[in-house]
Amino acid sequence: MTVFKTVVLALGILTLSFSSVWAVDEPATVAHEGSTPDLRDDGSDLTVQSGNLVVVPIPMSGPTLDSGLILGEMYFHGQTEEQARKQPASVTGAAGMYTSSDSKALALVHQGYWKDDTWRFTAAAGAADLNLSLSRPLGDPGLGDINWRIKGNFLYLNMLRRLGGNWYAGALARYIDAEQQVGFTGSNVDFDLGAEVTARGVGAVLEYDSRDMPTNSYSGQHFKIEAVLNTKAVGSDKNYQSYRSYFRSYHEMSDSLVVAWELRGCDRGGKVPLWEGCMVSLRGFSATDYLGRGSASGQVEARWRMSERWGLVGFGGVGYVTSPFSQVRERTAIPSYGMGIRFMVLPAKRVNIRVDFGRSTDSNALHLSVGEAF
Repeated sequence: MTVFKTVVLALGILTLSFSSVWAVDEPATVAHEGSTPDLRDDGSDLTVQSGNLVVVPIPMSGPTLDSGLILGEMYFHGQTEEQARKQPASVTGAAGMYTSSDSKALALVHQGYWKDDTWRFTAAAGAADLNLSLSRPLGDPGLGDINWRIKGNFLYLNMLRRLGGNWYAGALARYIDAEQQVGFTGSNVDFDLGAEVTARGVGAVLEYDSRDMPTNSYSGQHFKIEAVLNTKAVGSDKNYQSYRSYFRSYHEMSDSLVVAWELRGCDRGGKVPLWEGCMVSLRGFSATDYLGRGSASGQVEARWRMSERWGLVGFGGVGYVTSPFSQVRERTAIPSYGMGIRFMVLPAKRVNIRVDFGRSTDSNALHLSVGEAF
C-alpha cells in the first residue's frame, strides 16, 4: 500500500465500514403493504433506515497527518430479505478529510455485492493534497527531517469472483496522477523523486475470507495477495511492479478475550516513485518514517472486552525494511508495542472508537481512529 493510495482509499474504507455510527433522518415515509422492509435494522439504538442520509464524523490523530476530521456520507442500497441473508448490502459513499498539517482529501467509493456474494466490486476515486515529513534521507545524515508534499488524483477498480468456499480471485486497475515536492535530491536514494508522475497499472488479486465480521473479527482468517504491473503499455510514465500480501487470523479465547495476529509483506521492482514505497504498517511512529523498496512486518494483539462497550488491548510487533529511503539500517528490526482503549459505539456491528499509544525504538505516537488496526 502506498502513502498516497493509503490516505485516499482509507477515506472510503472508513466511511463504508462505519457509516452507521450517526444517522440524520429524512422525513418519515409511510410503509405500504408489499413494500420492501428495512433490512439494515441491527437492533441497536443507532440504525440506518432505507433512504436515510448517513453522516459520519470520524476524528483522527496520528504522527503522519497530525490531528483532523473525516466527514462521510453514505447510502445503503435496498435488499430483499433473501439477499440480506446471503450477502452484505451494497454501499455508495463520499468522504472528505482535513488535518492540522493542512492536508486534505476527497473520495468517492462504491462497494457492491452481487449474486449471493458471488461477485464483489470495489470502485474508489479521489483527490488529495498531503503535507508530510520524511525522516533523515540517505546521502545526507545531517539534513534531518524534510518536508514532502504530494498532490494528485486517484482511481481504483477491483472485481472479484468467488471460486468456491471462501476463496475469491479477480483483477484490478488503477490510475494515479501525482505531483510531489521533495526538499532533497540524493544519489543514494533508490527511488524516483520526479516532480510529476502518471502511474497506470493492471493486476491480479487472490483472497481468502472466513471472518465472522469484517469490521471487528472474533474468529476466522483473511488472506490477500495482490500484484500490479505499472507499464508504459497502459499509459504509465514509468515501468515498475507492486506486490503486497497479508495474512490475518482471529481467535476467540473466551467470552471476553480475542487474540489476533497479522503477517504483512510488500515489494517493489523497477523505477518506483517515492510515494509508491513500501511502508512498515505498525504503530508507534509515522508511516513515512520507514519507506523502502520492500518491507515485512508481524504483530499480535490481545483484545479484552471489559463490558459491553469498553475494552482494552495490548499489542506488539516487529517490522523490517529493505533498500530504505531513511537512515535506518537495512533489515534492522523495528519494534512496536503499546496499549489501547476501545469504546464500542455500535455493539450490533462491533464498531469501536480506537485510541492506541504505541512506542518504537526512538519514537512514540498516539493513534485515534474508528475500527481495529487490523
